[in-house]
Amino acid sequence: MHITDLLKKDGIMLNAKPADKNNAISMLVDLMDSTGNLSDKELYKKAVLDREASGTTGLGDGIATPHAKSSAVKSAGLAAMVVKDGMDFESMDGNPAHLFFLIAAPDSNNDEHLQMLSALATMLMDSDFKESLIAAESIEEFLKLIDDKEADRFAPAATETEKAAARGYEVLAVTACPTGIAHTFMAAESLEQHAKKRNITIKVETNGSEGTKNKLTAEEIAAAKCIIVAADKNVPMARFNGRPVVITKVANGINKADELLDTAMSGKAPIYEHDADSSGETIDNESESVGRQIYKHLMNGVSHMLPFVVGGGILIALAFLFDTFNPANPSKFGSNTPLAAFFMQVGGASFGFMLPILAGFIAMSIADRPGLVAGFVGGALANAGGSGFLGALIAGFAAGYIIIGLKKVFAFLPQSLEGIKSILIYPLFGVLLIGIVIHFIINPPVAGINAWLVDTLKHMDTSSRVLVGAIFGGMMSVDMGGPVNKAAYVIGTGMLANGEFGIMAAVMAGGMVPPLAIALCTTFFKNRFTASERKSGITNYVMGLSFITEGAIPFAASDPLRVIPSCIVGSATAGALSMAFDCTLRAPHGGIFVVPTIGNPLLYLAAIIIGSAVSMLILAILKKPLTSHK
Repeated sequence: MHITDLLKKDGIMLNAKPADKNNAISMLVDLMDSTGNLSDKELYKKAVLDREASGTTGLGDGIATPHAKSSAVKSAGLAAMVVKDGMDFESMDGNPAHLFFLIAAPDSNNDEHLQMLSALATMLMDSDFKESLIAAESIEEFLKLIDDKEADRFAPAATETEKAAARGYEVLAVTACPTGIAHTFMAAESLEQHAKKRNITIKVETNGSEGTKNKLTAEEIAAAKCIIVAADKNVPMARFNGRPVVITKVANGINKADELLDTAMSGKAPIYEHDADSSGETIDNESESVGRQIYKHLMNGVSHMLPFVVGGGILIALAFLFDTFNPANPSKFGSNTPLAAFFMQVGGASFGFMLPILAGFIAMSIADRPGLVAGFVGGALANAGGSGFLGALIAGFAAGYIIIGLKKVFAFLPQSLEGIKSILIYPLFGVLLIGIVIHFIINPPVAGINAWLVDTLKHMDTSSRVLVGAIFGGMMSVDMGGPVNKAAYVIGTGMLANGEFGIMAAVMAGGMVPPLAIALCTTFFKNRFTASERKSGITNYVMGLSFITEGAIPFAASDPLRVIPSCIVGSATAGALSMAFDCTLRAPHGGIFVVPTIGNPLLYLAAIIIGSAVSMLILAILKKPLTSHK
């Protein structure tokens, strides 16, 4: 396979003049779609925008490589665009981008194409080659330049690499990015080229989508002066214990190769000390803020907790659905019949793990595996002590930082006692200290706050509960899966553990509205949308009914000033009506599939329909008919 096998004439545009970054991406996606490589253009475009949101693909030096791996890609492909005057693509070096390559990769296990994509990425590091592509006057010339360069690059190599391997490399490197398509290989090529110019022998291991290539050996690691780890994702680090290591972002491997090599060769690189109690796969991201770290720790706990809550919550809801109410003993409702009692027992067992799992995996995210035990115990004690979800959340963070403190306190122990830390010292003192913290510091005030909050919600008058429902429902549409959405969802889920089921109902109603509103608007107001948008709108019926708010993101991203406010109003309406109708939900997910288990199900459906209709009408008013919607 050659690069030009992936790059077709229909997918190349010379002398392009995009208005801005979003327009440039849209033009590139249109080129990719014209080659027949995509099954769903809008879904692929969403994947490209999501990748761009995680970090710019404007690599600097006039090059940009937007890319995505998606189920919307039928076969691997490239699209190319030249902007001779240059444009602002938020590149890493702040300079205009002139040469664009869009990369489409399918969701498959066949990653042969990635070898070609990595070859393209490395070829672009040749400034003469890059400038010749920008100056190309025809598509045929553009393709021929790539063919000629590829043939030259992969001609039989000299034996210098073999000689270097025989005598050992001065510098080793590992490059990795989350998608592993372009940045990984461009960083590798940049490091190799700069090292070659300075007569430094180097070997670079790439951790791309196709797996680990050019893997470093134990002998090479032992002989090297320094190891550079330029990565934006986790890579195995235990093998570098006791060796000089420079840890940085993958972008610095591309743009600051000389600085990294200077540090590596200076003999002043820090010695990496691997924590024997950790999983050994994590590295620090030097640019990550404290707020981002806290958010990641919280989401680690929530993501591990949700399967227990969803499975258990739905089974508990089914217990009430299949039970018969006995007025003489209302407290046994949900366990009167054998079938209901079975569902209640199994669902209750699953649901009971909610708070220990939340706290345990927050602590593990902070302090690795030693934090798990203290976090679990802290979550269980918070549950037993009445501080509920809020107490467990605080306990998770407390347990994690307690273990971090214990690691520092017992750092003086000799190496011969290293093994007893994780099996004896951390569990013993971690559990003891979190027990003291929970019992004397967390539970007393938080249990009181928790009881007050639940009691206040239960005894609110209707107008106040409607306002609460509107707030939580509206929050689900603010960023559709982002921090605000997640905050509302986490609070709603947490209230389930405290026996308050109205907020969760409002949250799910609000989260179902955006995709349903989009789907309805593309159906009844077709002239506001392009043909591809109308096709994507149909899938939003399924997403909305399944409580997948993210289905509306492509539409919100392309027209945020109209779509997001429309959805917020409709979601707030649905959340308010859910509270007004006294609807309750015991499961934190399920969408239309758990409606039979919801309190006042018909009115709940009415709240969702009304909220979706409100959003649809507002959006139809705000969006003007297209002059052409063929």
